[in-house]
Amino acid sequence: MSWVRPEVTAGLWRGREAIAAFGVVAFGFWLAWLGGYLLVPLGLVLAFLGAIWVLQALRRLRFAQGVDAPGMVEVDEGQIGYLGPDAGGFVALPDLVELRFLVLGGRRMWRMKQADGQALLVPVDAAGAERLFDAFASLPGMDAHALIAALDNRRAAGADHVHDSLVIWRRADRLALT
Repeated sequence: MSWVRPEVTAGLWRGREAIAAFGVVAFGFWLAWLGGYLLVPLGLVLAFLGAIWVLQALRRLRFAQGVDAPGMVEVDEGQIGYLGPDAGGFVALPDLVELRFLVLGGRRMWRMKQADGQALLVPVDAAGAERLFDAFASLPGMDAHALIAALDNRRAAGADHVHDSLVIWRRADRLALT
């Protein structure tokens, strides 16, 4: 028997990275508060690094969706893989030329297009899809705010009907096939 409600436990588990990052910031400020020629700079640097970690953790937390779609996403050494019951495939990050956000049949999807014209559709709410944030953020010229804004806009508009696709990122140094 637990004294904490299961929803609270699940929320704390989901936000564990942000909570740890806040702990690093607090520890850094505590070190700085102790004073001294060594502890003040060390504490402030630790608090600054912790604040950067907090920002990244909160972005990842907003990017993560509940698991509602079939299939599983894998991100391994610059390669994104989606293993679904009906479709799937792999895309190498250096071969990506375009990233789109679209809604098909009421399901929100990421569409990743390679230089050879092949595309991979990955549901936003597939298991492991939260790993895509770091992979997408590593693309040259990617705006992390655009990733999160695409999810927020589509969530507010509702995903009950087909929307036009929204281009999130396009590689500048290669010609994207249309």
